[in-house]
Amino acid sequence: MKIARYTAYGGPETVVLEDAPIPTPGPGELLIRTRAAPVTAGDARMRSGKVPRGLGLMIRLAIGWSRPKVAPGWAFAGEVAALGFNVTTFQEGQRVFGLKGFKGGAHAEYLTIPATGAVLPLPESLSYEQGAAFFFGGLTAAEFLIDRAKLASGERLLVAGATGSVGSAAVQIARHIGAEVAATASPANHPLARQLGASEVTDYRSGPPKGPFDVILDVMGSLGWKGAKPLLSPKGRLVLITADLSEMLASALRSRRFITGTNKDDLPSMQRLIDLHKTGGYTPIVGPVLPFSQLSEAHRVAESFHKPGNLVVTMG
Repeated sequence: MKIARYTAYGGPETVVLEDAPIPTPGPGELLIRTRAAPVTAGDARMRSGKVPRGLGLMIRLAIGWSRPKVAPGWAFAGEVAALGFNVTTFQEGQRVFGLKGFKGGAHAEYLTIPATGAVLPLPESLSYEQGAAFFFGGLTAAEFLIDRAKLASGERLLVAGATGSVGSAAVQIARHIGAEVAATASPANHPLARQLGASEVTDYRSGPPKGPFDVILDVMGSLGWKGAKPLLSPKGRLVLITADLSEMLASALRSRRFITGTNKDDLPSMQRLIDLHKTGGYTPIVGPVLPFSQLSEAHRVAESFHKPGNLVVTMG
């Protein structure tokens, strides 16, 4: 089979495909034939080492000093190819999707994962490409809007960067909650933002719609606290998805109004997102789809941070 590997920190050419034996599932594990996997902004940052200011040293201490020693690929969709000993909760041939998480390994034609881990049946309403795209932006948008910002029906939300992985999920989930949604996006993506449920859309280069907003979700940190504060209502909350170290520290002082951090990727969070999908509140937007053989090109597209929806590679 083919697997991906990082050879160094650097450009898209530093992720390469290599031959490897198909793994054998151990007791309690599943062998998954991967059909599709996302290539996310997180994958691009991991490969390049270009992370928000103040976080570079921590990232290199966590994943490797001279090159990323984690395996590429955070999430996957595919089918069960074989069962390890004593697995009774899945069947061979069953469609599944899930997360390999921080240590990666989803950018491979086959992978193993514990049957009790972050893997669930893929709903019939989702294709493999949609299954691959399902969790990255959706988990982030759901946790930050529902749990952290506590967005309520009737409130006004601004999504700054509304048509990427996180933004497209946020617009849908907010509309499902009953919020009024305004958005910023590049002009080419304005129709998509409106299709997702935004009632007002402006070009991100010319500034956001007029406030006040009860919640602002700033995907790429284009506004920051300084830019968002004048647009917030007296009890308004800023959610900063891409934050540097100083912003994370500042948010600790304004924890109710300035929200940063990371989201959970556990089974309850995954199941809630599936439930949102089943009730019409969320379906991932699939943007560019490339073959696995063009993984380096997919990384080039991902690090532009301007793709519509989710970027996915397919393994056949």
